Amino acid sequence: MPYANSQNVRIHYQVEGAGPPLVLLHGFTDSLESWYEQGYVEALKPDYQLILLDARGHGASDKPHDPDAYEMSGNVADILAVLDALQVPTAHFFGYSMGGQVGFALAQHAPKRFASLIIGGAGPYQGTLAERDQWLSMLRQGMATFVGAWEQ
Repeated sequence: MPYANSQNVRIHYQVEGAGPPLVLLHGFTDSLESWYEQGYVEALKPDYQLILLDARGHGASDKPHDPDAYEMSGNVADILAVLDALQVPTAHFFGYSMGGQVGFALAQHAPKRFASLIIGGAGPYQGTLAERDQWLSMLRQGMATFVGAWEQ
């Protein structure tokens, strides 16, 4: 399995197909396997070099225990680390849900690395700082607290 090192976190990725590079990033609690299961890989790989990632904390990527490791800056660094490992200077990006949120962060922090963004199931506004801090506070209390709040 190929991995890129991003801030001492191993990020698992796979490459399929040929053509212009297109990064695919899944939603929260999912993995790169979802792109296969939903038929995207078969449909897109004849025309694109697909770069599929398991986001940190998901799939075969490392799962840091420090909640601060899941700040958006880490997700941006992960995508760039994979592109750098593959020596890909620019790519297209397709993110769904959490992957879409990462896409908005890429547009803000690394716009020169992406020719286009496809974002589904996410908006550019992620609630108030107080709401974000509340979710981070629950995450710091442990996964059981976080999942319980998420389920409610």
